Amino acid sequence: MLKNEIQESTTALDHIDWQLLDALQRDAGRSNQELAAQVGISPPTCLRRVRRLKALGLIERQVAILNPQALATVAGAGLQALVEVTLERQNADTLAAFEALACAHDAVQQCWRVAPGPDFILVLACRDMPHYLQVGQALFTNHSNVRNAKAFFATKRAKFSTHSAPLALPANN
Repeated sequence: MLKNEIQESTTALDHIDWQLLDALQRDAGRSNQELAAQVGISPPTCLRRVRRLKALGLIERQVAILNPQALATVAGAGLQALVEVTLERQNADTLAAFEALACAHDAVQQCWRVAPGPDFILVLACRDMPHYLQVGQALFTNHSNVRNAKAFFATKRAKFSTHSAPLALPANN
């Protein structure tokens, strides 16, 4: 769905739709019956509305968020890195090329174009330091347009949320 179509369709969202979007951001794993009860509508109506929100492209996907502490007990702690990347040349083609390279790599959890300062911030999830070095080779060392990559390694995750900025309900609802 095109951006303009999404913008036009969001004007047709009512208070219940906004409540559904808010609730699903917080926990998409609850049953349709629980979700319907939370927003005060019947389960068939709730299911129909959620399907409509998906069809409009407002719900991108639903995923499970793994607990890193629990996972560490069975798979090892892993390594999280936040990396500032500055390119040598910043024209549209070089920015798009690096973005495509980063987004295609499995270790890249998030890729942000930012300004001012570095051109990108990447959030990487690696098994260990040798894996980080492999990722660094593939993304930074072997890419001739990367001028600088500065990594920060996470020592503790103090907060992680799937909830975006609070959804502003339309004034007339």
